Amino acid sequence: MSRAVPPRLAAAGLALAALASASVAGAQGVSYRNTIPNNPAACRGDRPAVWITVNGVKASQGKIRVQLYRGTASDWLQKGKWIYRIETPAKAGQMTFCMPVPVAGTYAIAVRHDLNGNGDTDLREDGGGMSNNPSINIFNLGKPSYSKTAFEVGNAAKPITIAMRYF
Repeated sequence: MSRAVPPRLAAAGLALAALASASVAGAQGVSYRNTIPNNPAACRGDRPAVWITVNGVKASQGKIRVQLYRGTASDWLQKGKWIYRIETPAKAGQMTFCMPVPVAGTYAIAVRHDLNGNGDTDLREDGGGMSNNPSINIFNLGKPSYSKTAFEVGNAAKPITIAMRYF
């Protein structure tokens, strides 16, 4: 004979299932869509991070957006699949950023210069760059494979340099 589950027990079961699911995501070290400040101190010591030098920023106007992705085909440049984002006013020439990473592993970085600060991608004005500085051409339309941009991060800050490109 089966009995109906009391509402309190059903709610408790759902809460435990949600908690277990959150624990698995947390154990993998990935939580998406976190906007963080540019904090150079996060690149000191024995913790996984990326010390990013961005060269060739065209002008001191608009915003620079730096986004961290897992270096996988399922996450790289997929909408909403960025882990951390740093957004700051642009400064012509060279800029540096410290991007912490959740755990040591494989990651990729995308940088965008929204020159007029309108929040849209304006291909004729805005610039961009990616980790490992892959070539961009008509065939990949500015979205090279994750395998061309991915890099390993250990338990210390990894320095990388990204060259901005403008069309």
